[in-house]
Amino acid sequence: MTEQRHAALALHPVTAAPGEPPLDLLSRRQVMRRTQIAGLVLLVLLAVGGGRTLFSRAANATALQATAAEQSRLYVKTGHGKRGGAGATLSLPGTLQGQVQAPIAARSSGYLRRWTQDIGSRVARGELLAEIDSPEIDQQLSQGVAAREQAAASLELARSTLQRWEGLRKKDVVSQQELEEKRSGVAQGQANLAAAEANVQRLRQLAGFKRVVAPFAGVITRRNVDVGDLIDPSRVLFTLAQTDTLRVIVNVPQSAAQQVKPGLAVTVTQAEWRDQRFTGQVVRTSGSIDPATRTLQAEVALPNREGKLLPGAYVQVALPLPSSAALIVPTNALMFRAEGSLVAVVGEGGKVALRKIGVGRNFGDTFEALGAITEWDRLVLNPSDGLADGQVVEVAPEAAAPAASGAAPSAPSGPPAAARP
Repeated sequence: MTEQRHAALALHPVTAAPGEPPLDLLSRRQVMRRTQIAGLVLLVLLAVGGGRTLFSRAANATALQATAAEQSRLYVKTGHGKRGGAGATLSLPGTLQGQVQAPIAARSSGYLRRWTQDIGSRVARGELLAEIDSPEIDQQLSQGVAAREQAAASLELARSTLQRWEGLRKKDVVSQQELEEKRSGVAQGQANLAAAEANVQRLRQLAGFKRVVAPFAGVITRRNVDVGDLIDPSRVLFTLAQTDTLRVIVNVPQSAAQQVKPGLAVTVTQAEWRDQRFTGQVVRTSGSIDPATRTLQAEVALPNREGKLLPGAYVQVALPLPSSAALIVPTNALMFRAEGSLVAVVGEGGKVALRKIGVGRNFGDTFEALGAITEWDRLVLNPSDGLADGQVVEVAPEAAAPAASGAAPSAPSGPPAAARP
């Protein structure tokens, strides 16, 4: 800025010291230097920011690639089958029944005079249960007795007449024909007396049915009558059951029918007795398969001396079956596809191979696998619907078992040298 302009602005110019450059040139140099420093700092900041952005993008790309690779892996849980063992248990439903259970009906008709036992009563064999008032039977019995006396009198008269006619025949007073007729009259009299006697015995036995007694020792489980009811032979008065020993009828499937024989020990459980097991025995089987249900009927005898079990209760009967040579495989390893029943086997390098198998006996959570698999094969448990043959999978590590429950069963260490591929 010139002196004239300083003078116009009423500014007094500052003069530099002797030997130094002018002040306006000095200030310009300082401004340029500061500008250069600021530009250099800006360039450094831009370089640092750009480097940070590139590094962040590279790190994100690496993390994304690792995440994508991790998510593309298919983790599976594997298990092994086992051969032989302690055998399986077949559980079947059943209903408890008395060893001897019968409805008690009256043989004679009439009106119920009284009953002496009610439901829940334990009775001995021959003990009185009820009495029936049947006046008609009493009258018939009296009539039968009178008819028998009449037949006996007629027979006595025929016998005395025959004796007289035999004496007359010796004197040749009567003919032989007349004598034979008298002999026939005696025979008819004997037959009439026998018929009358049989009728009296029948009526006496029928009158004896007025007393309803227990045919065997047991418990009265039902009473269907009361005093004054009209009784006829078709009406059930009581239901009597022998509960010291109970029986259970079970229907065994055809697949296990050959292994259920008389003498087989079974275990019976009831939901109301959670912590108790009752031991019974198969006493008989039908010996044939029902073509309608394809089952074998078996009868189990169950001791019940303490009376804990009640007839009519629903129970579960566990039938122990002998061990099989087939491979026992978890049910959740089975797949059903268009090709049939399959299992997925994890081979070397995590490569999946789908193998077709046959299904034998089904035990609920396990089944018999009939096919080209061994106990050394790693079977995929709960396989997904999209699992394909040749797909590479990752075997998930097994979780450590809690200390309280004990160590988890270990997988087979490996096939013997002769069995390894």
